[in-house]
Amino acid sequence: MTDVAVENKAPKKRLKFIDMARTIAILLMLEGHLVHDLLDPELRDPTNGVYATWAFIRQYTASIFLTLTGVIFVFLLLKNNASGYFQNIRVKKGFKRVLELFFWGWLLQWYAFHVLECIGTGIFAILVIYGIYKIIRFIPLWIYFFVAAVILFASYLYLRELPKDVPWPTDAWYFVQNAFRGPGNRAIFPIIPWMGYTMVGAMIGTILHSYPKQVQKLTFPIGFIVFGAAVYFGVNEILGGLDSLIQYISPGFDYQVIYINWIVEKMGMVFMVLGVLMFIDRYFGDRISSSSLFLKVGQNTLTIYIIHMMILYGSVIGIGLNKFWHHSLNGWQAALAAALFVASFVILIKYLDWIKDKLSFILDPIKKLFERLFFIR
Repeated sequence: MTDVAVENKAPKKRLKFIDMARTIAILLMLEGHLVHDLLDPELRDPTNGVYATWAFIRQYTASIFLTLTGVIFVFLLLKNNASGYFQNIRVKKGFKRVLELFFWGWLLQWYAFHVLECIGTGIFAILVIYGIYKIIRFIPLWIYFFVAAVILFASYLYLRELPKDVPWPTDAWYFVQNAFRGPGNRAIFPIIPWMGYTMVGAMIGTILHSYPKQVQKLTFPIGFIVFGAAVYFGVNEILGGLDSLIQYISPGFDYQVIYINWIVEKMGMVFMVLGVLMFIDRYFGDRISSSSLFLKVGQNTLTIYIIHMMILYGSVIGIGLNKFWHHSLNGWQAALAAALFVASFVILIKYLDWIKDKLSFILDPIKKLFERLFFIR
């Protein structure tokens, strides 16, 4: 598989299914965080169909979102693949984005390595890998990302064998430990294994860019769904068979691959969700305007994340909804609160351009400063 095919000469439109997926993921995150923090613990009954469905959906939100980060960043990065590394505007914007994500991550939760830092580290890793690829081009780019994902997922086998509550790397500074296994559960979204999903997304983004005509064919989303279903439903059999093969080849191998089944299962779900959304994009994409509010929500996820952290958890401002109603709402109250919470952010995005225009006297100088720092014109 090569990264630049002849068919790439065809103009590439923005893939709406990516923004659809980002919108769905960020809205699920909003309601998921609110319900998780405000719902009475006594109502968290896994035998209750409504709660069980909610919990089932919630467990896949982060993996979908982290994968999408890699997809969209690499897809846009490769639009300027013909230019030199530092001449690529997406490289400059990428490094700028990394600093923004770490700035906001530390400002919102300075004591933890959260999803923003994980995404920022993932983008930084993509930029480094892409730089290596620009030098060593005989290896297709998607293979670089595939290998990176395998290493990150497989490394979890080592970390899970370490004693609980022991930070790793042992002698590293605490903010380095937080990125892997920090003291006091500060590694909320550690690089291992979560950044692996971003690498999988980067691999998908490379394929989407390299084969735009295939993306439009019916076989492409079918392939995603079939592959995702095979991985999701057959993960234990696949990994169990791999364990047997490894033990046959190397009887002294101390790690069992089966223990990453939850990681691989989530990846299977990601592929199925993307495949379904590709179908929707294929048959209904023309009816969805690129400027629609639904897609716009998915294009402003960082803004939504920052503001929701302030309102729900009181980050930066010191007071939030969690302080008043932590684990105190019944089911109907939590459902209503989640609906209002999500609706408020949809309304915010609807008027976001108007808000930015009113605050342009503050935002424009900051934007220009960052553009000068990263040589972005």
